[in-house]
Amino acid sequence: MLNHDSGKSFNRILLKLSGEVLAGEDHHGINPVTVKNLARQIIEVHQLGIEIAIVIGGGNIIRGVSASSDGMDRATADYMGMMATIINGLALQDFLEKEGVVTRLQSAIEIKSVAEPFIRRRLIRHLEKKRIVILAGGTGSPYFTTDTTAALRAIEIKADIVLKGTRVDGVYDDDPRKNSGAKRYFRLSYMEAIQKQLKIMDSTAFSLCMDNKMPILVFNIEDNGSLVKAVSGQSVGTLVDSRKGAQFYGEK
Repeated sequence: MLNHDSGKSFNRILLKLSGEVLAGEDHHGINPVTVKNLARQIIEVHQLGIEIAIVIGGGNIIRGVSASSDGMDRATADYMGMMATIINGLALQDFLEKEGVVTRLQSAIEIKSVAEPFIRRRLIRHLEKKRIVILAGGTGSPYFTTDTTAALRAIEIKADIVLKGTRVDGVYDDDPRKNSGAKRYFRLSYMEAIQKQLKIMDSTAFSLCMDNKMPILVFNIEDNGSLVKAVSGQSVGTLVDSRKGAQFYGEK
């Protein structure tokens, strides 16, 4: 069986969730059934003793880049997007705590009534106490995506990996929606991803990961049990790291 790294075990992970994942079949807003199922996946991983920090997007409510392209001021649109991530963070926190898990919601934008301010040392302490920490509010500044937030926070807390939970099952050499012959990568290097112009993260986030040798696993979190499989070293999604030699699924 293919295994991304059979000798690797994770102590601390950074899970990046797109806002669209929370929308589920509704494609917009927050789908309670979807969030409940997502919370249960996260709890399964937490029960393995793995420390979990979660960066959450806001695209199910508003996406700053899209709003700015429709005529809204980019900085204003991005701040609205950051507020959307706080809404999503509260929803995920609620479902996690209903399952009996202790969580903390931290925000890069100060909003004392509902979230702690982001403080790196406090975040690490929460993780050490086995609390799940949800990080909202992006970086606190416009013009940065939540992908960049995920890369930055992963490096700050010395996470073992960034797990990018999306609605696709990995990285392909072409758009599988347009090309039925597109092949899914099992593993590839940062430089190979750049040379092939594969859109894994925005360029700032990807550069941060590459410069700090932070591995990225892109996988479909909507597949039942995929998150547990990802942290257990089973073959899900596409791993991007510093090792050379791209490999597709089906290759020995």
